[in-house]
Amino acid sequence: MKDFSYITNSHPAFIESLYQEFVQNPEAIDPDMKKFFEGFDFAVANGSGPVTGSNTQAVVAADGIDWMKEIRVYRLILGYRNKGHLLAKTNPIRARKDRGANLDLSFFGLSEADMNTTYQAGNLIGLGATTLKNILTHLESCYASNVGIEFKYISDQKKIDWLTNEMERQFTQPLSLDKKKRILEKLNQGVMFEKFLHTKYIGQKRFSLEGGETTIAALDTIINTAANNEVQEVVIGMAHRGRLNILANIMGKTYEQIFSEFEGTAVMDQTMGSGDVKYHMGYGSEIQTADNKTIHLKLMPNPSHLEAVDPVVVGFARAKADVLYKSDFDKILPILIHGDASVAGQGVVYEVLQMSNLLGYYTGGTIHFVINNQIGFTTDFDDARSADYCTSIAAMVQAPVLHVNGDDAEAVVKCAEIATRYRQEFNSDIFIDMVCYRKHGHNEGDDPKYTQPQLYALIDKHQNPREIYTQFLMQNGESDAQQLAKEMEKKFWADLQERLDEVKQNPLPYKYQQPELVWKSLGKATEESFDHSPITAIAETEVKRLFNNLMQWPADFKPLKKVEKLLQDKIKLLETEQKIDWATAELLAYGSILVEGNIVRMSGQDVKRGTFSHRHAILRDENTNVEYNRLNHFQENQEKFRIYNSLLSEYGVLGFEYGYAMANPNALVIWEAQFGDFCNGAQTMIDQFIAAGEQKWQRQNGVVMLLPHGYEGQGPEHSSARLERFLQMCAELNMVITNITTAANLFHALRRQLSWNFRKPMINFSPKANLRNPGTYSSVNDFTNGGFKELIDDSFVNDAAQVKKVLLCSGKIYFELADQQQKENRQDVAVVRLEQLYPLPHKQLEVLHKKYNKATWFWVQEEPLNMGAASFLQMNLKSINFGVISRNASAATATGYAKVHAAEQAEIISTAFGI
Repeated sequence: MKDFSYITNSHPAFIESLYQEFVQNPEAIDPDMKKFFEGFDFAVANGSGPVTGSNTQAVVAADGIDWMKEIRVYRLILGYRNKGHLLAKTNPIRARKDRGANLDLSFFGLSEADMNTTYQAGNLIGLGATTLKNILTHLESCYASNVGIEFKYISDQKKIDWLTNEMERQFTQPLSLDKKKRILEKLNQGVMFEKFLHTKYIGQKRFSLEGGETTIAALDTIINTAANNEVQEVVIGMAHRGRLNILANIMGKTYEQIFSEFEGTAVMDQTMGSGDVKYHMGYGSEIQTADNKTIHLKLMPNPSHLEAVDPVVVGFARAKADVLYKSDFDKILPILIHGDASVAGQGVVYEVLQMSNLLGYYTGGTIHFVINNQIGFTTDFDDARSADYCTSIAAMVQAPVLHVNGDDAEAVVKCAEIATRYRQEFNSDIFIDMVCYRKHGHNEGDDPKYTQPQLYALIDKHQNPREIYTQFLMQNGESDAQQLAKEMEKKFWADLQERLDEVKQNPLPYKYQQPELVWKSLGKATEESFDHSPITAIAETEVKRLFNNLMQWPADFKPLKKVEKLLQDKIKLLETEQKIDWATAELLAYGSILVEGNIVRMSGQDVKRGTFSHRHAILRDENTNVEYNRLNHFQENQEKFRIYNSLLSEYGVLGFEYGYAMANPNALVIWEAQFGDFCNGAQTMIDQFIAAGEQKWQRQNGVVMLLPHGYEGQGPEHSSARLERFLQMCAELNMVITNITTAANLFHALRRQLSWNFRKPMINFSPKANLRNPGTYSSVNDFTNGGFKELIDDSFVNDAAQVKKVLLCSGKIYFELADQQQKENRQDVAVVRLEQLYPLPHKQLEVLHKKYNKATWFWVQEEPLNMGAASFLQMNLKSINFGVISRNASAATATGYAKVHAAEQAEIISTAFGI
């Protein structure tokens, strides 16, 4: 939306010429000017002629319109649309900072003398021809009252028209008595919950919603409006502030359920995990809305790491849309509840917003609700952001922001309604920035007056939103509204007493959805579950069928010559040697799962081709650039292979995939890092969700991480996926760590993820150069028999009794050790591969230890001594006495010098055979 200052500086004849151009061809002129002239045509058609003030030195066009003044008023209208939010009275506690709105009349070439002049521009805001005074009053009411809308950066005219219509023609309409009652009910519930807690559990840490209780009315409105607009499920992600209140008053969790956790009387099933604090746990419910619609609600579990849950929520919503709603995103709504400090400060918010319109991560729009306390723990907002608003990032994806005063419950509810309908209409993100305050410190035991004495002196005297709304209805409402306020006041105190007297509430009935029934049917892993892997082989005819389909493309499709040769080589390998390479084995695993009717989803940087140009899951026509997905053509009625090159993000994308896997236990969900070294960009997801989620929240997850790892002289950022960090986090069977060396073993590992009757995250330290190493190829028999091999014995050694030394290793180093063994024909040295590092295959290792009972054992790794699996094995493999051969301990993962790398690698190999 432009302000057209250049036009007001030009000659009136120029405007007249623009108007004539509009008459001839409306589409040829600027959209905003077109709107302007349409307003005049409407006025003329309805017979309201222009009137000008007697003291105006006007230049009047031939048809009697004072174009110059009208344009100035139009500029004023656009000014309020663009910048009215800077003047809006959104802060309930203190005066706002002057943000330089420049909306004085003089800025637009108008003055007090023009206030009683009638202008046609009033048509543009639904008033008809009217005085400047009326126009200004209306603009202030629409754009600079307790709500300020920020949307000047939106380029889609339909969205602009929709939003201006809502603000200028609908927003000021009064609410029905029923809606007022509902608001008061929700405010009562929100305030009562906090009063109950404050009375009964004084001083306990609970992260109260006090000061922001209008959140409850807002969420209630979003859910009701959503249910009336086709939404069947709402997925909510939020931090700890207000979480317990939302569980009680939005999700329908009973006080008894919540406070048994407070009092420690909840039955703790320690076999299912160590648990988490009460304000982190997730919850699911099925509620009846005010309009008697049924809707599923999900609140995601989350850690204290603010905003970390955001990508999990949108991933979860995408999975549910795919599996339950045939990817109809109107049926499921993600809501992210942010804090002002975290939405401005946490980079993952940017990553999640950047996903919002990407094919692989699209969820049909998210409603972002910011509980803006104007403070982060003890940090003032002046120290917390450079932007005018905590929500300024919304402009990046052209998401409108409704800034609203949290004390004006009706305005908040109207914003919630607009946001929900906007999301359903345009399937786009939208923000509500509810400016409120935090009654207590960061938690109830913290004194905020240490750092904000002035602010908290104001807050101490301030009424809560329920008192303010009740008072508003008493003073300004019709007699029925006043009666309502009195009744609800009595009800509030009666209900509070009921809660304090522990009157029993009935929990809501809950009907499980299909994916949840599958989760319920799964078991929990035990130590015995990992003694041997399940059978994951497929028939030879199926291997050949899948293979043949992978190697074909349509007759009118022309792949690159290089790719064609690559596929011909794979065909030749199978025909001449009955072998399958690494990349094909991986795609065969995915294909075999797809034809069984299950979803396979993969994302990460460059995954369609693969960082190392090995996967080629998607081919490109060299003439048209059209994509051909090799895994979508095995048979009719198969699941599609969902593979997406991701944005250049680790944290957000891994979080999304974790959320996707959390929603659907029958989906194989894979995230691949470009190099394993970069996965620490997602460390929060790994530490807080992947490693600990099952223990904390009793939520299993089968997400797979493929982390290219191996020392090949590429330097300290392209060698190590930090195996040691993952192994350090391993306990209580929380995840599976593999370092696989054969194509068939990869095939079985991937299929095993869905074959188990439980789900575990699998982190595989995958090869780079070895993707093309013939030593990794597997024979067809390995795909048609058995399952995953946790441990692979040496097949080169003829007589176990002759073996004096066992070199136990994992991953890439195996091939170098095996080459040396064969070169020297060392029958006295056995090279044994540990394909799964956690859970350790203790029983299988014990069998081999007995087999090579005369040998000295060594663990050989290419990582430095303080990295890799060495320390993990020294701590966990007590039954075998072994030495360690590795690089020297090092601060960096690897050297950046190729010659030094080669010398170090050679020393490891020579030590292994010479020691």
